Amino acid sequence: MGVIVVRYTTKPERAEENQALIEAVFVELAENKPAGLHYASYRLADGVSFIHVASVDTDDGSNPLIAMPAFGAFLQGVGERCSVLPVAAEATLVGAYSADTPVARS
Repeated sequence: MGVIVVRYTTKPERAEENQALIEAVFVELAENKPAGLHYASYRLADGVSFIHVASVDTDDGSNPLIAMPAFGAFLQGVGERCSVLPVAAEATLVGAYSADTPVARS
């Protein structure tokens, strides 16, 4: 299972637009319910920094986000919306908790 964490900072006047584009991705995810994808996006307290965490565990290793029109719309122009460009890093899960599905790794 691959986990990618992406962090970036938008220009203040583009933060709301960025959030709306992210929200459209989640609308499409709710409609299509792609298997093997866990995805979360966070807007930090400064109002302009965003973090995305994607965990992909599909049979063929593909990332369902890539094929989604809403995600394509989000990616389009991301460079112009940002004052600090996105930086992606692979991550390894140390532990996670959800009341519905606790997960622990050692």
